[in-house]
Amino acid sequence: MARKLNEINASSMADISFLLLIFFLVTTSMNVSTGLTRRLPPPLPPDQQPQDVDINKRNLFVVKINSMNQLLVQGEELNIRELKEKAKEFIENKDNDPNLPVRVMNDFDLIGPLEYTKDHVISVQNDVDTQYQVYIDVQNELVAAYNELREELSKTHFGKSFKDLNEDQQKVVQEVYPQKISEAEPKNYGGGN
Repeated sequence: MARKLNEINASSMADISFLLLIFFLVTTSMNVSTGLTRRLPPPLPPDQQPQDVDINKRNLFVVKINSMNQLLVQGEELNIRELKEKAKEFIENKDNDPNLPVRVMNDFDLIGPLEYTKDHVISVQNDVDTQYQVYIDVQNELVAAYNELREELSKTHFGKSFKDLNEDQQKVVQEVYPQKISEAEPKNYGGGN
């Protein structure tokens, strides 16, 4: 005669599964080192219409990233390793090149009179199929260009690194080199730029 097997009591299995899930959620770490820090402009009041901004073409630095993750900077193909130096050259316009941003004179607090490119803008345009890592790499290179220019100005005028400056000194340096990176809506550029 066959013996009848008792069923396994599985009522506590749900509890154990839940505890394991909680354990793994609590002990797992996530990489949050990639991302962009951006301060958005304040929202327009409801009664105000957005205005078109007329930008002088020489004040605009256009960086396009196509779906094959290739860069087209100011109309020429460029390697990402060259982007930072090209951006610094554009932002600073040391030699007052007529093809680069217009330099204007301003009297800055704590620094004095200084010629700088007040109205420059860097426009980043990417393809909808651009890889996120390439987009982040481009952003990092552009931010590094600003950081290096701020560092050089800090050492020249204050004799110390930007991070060692007091709050007022940092504000002046940021006023000379404000981070102006414009993000255009992603488009479909296809394989070529």
